[in-house]
Amino acid sequence: MKAVSTIEGRAIPLGLKNIDTDVIIPAHWLKTVSREGLGAGAFETIRAAPGNPFDVEDFANAPILIAGDNFGCGSSREHAAWAMLDMGLTAVIAPSFSDIFAGNAFKNGILAVELPQDQVDRLLEVAKDQPITIDLENQVVTTPFQDRFEFQIDPFRKRCLLEGLDEIGLTLASESAIAAHEIMRRGTTPWLDKTNRRRSA
Repeated sequence: MKAVSTIEGRAIPLGLKNIDTDVIIPAHWLKTVSREGLGAGAFETIRAAPGNPFDVEDFANAPILIAGDNFGCGSSREHAAWAMLDMGLTAVIAPSFSDIFAGNAFKNGILAVELPQDQVDRLLEVAKDQPITIDLENQVVTTPFQDRFEFQIDPFRKRCLLEGLDEIGLTLASESAIAAHEIMRRGTTPWLDKTNRRRSA
């Protein structure tokens, strides 16, 4: 997983409430187990409407999405996070998130920033023509107009995002401790080792 520290750039001012995972990536795109190519189907129904923010040239390759309340509700499909990553999004700012979506986003390296509605409204206004910066280390969102909005994040999730540690990475980080435990276990409870049982038989 790619480490996340500072995310800076244009932010797509979507602002819509209750964007569910079927809107993020429609069900007919779920026939693949690959993470690649799903960006083409991300927000398909919204992008089909004339004048939608995804088609604005200034927001091409924007790394941030600003959404409304209850973002990511609906089904638990992890493809929603995959599709957002595939289209280049690495952060979402909203007043609230579905718990399952927030978990999937975190596990895939997407930073979910929760801010009060009035602060999100301000960012939606700024995002129309100015970049936004998210500083994960200091847990703050800033704008060129000196806006400074602090956000909270679980310390464990923060560490994993900053260090780029997914579940496999976390396990590998404890490789030496796991190896030491295996050596100790073989000495104290050898009957649990299948190899030793076969040899003694």
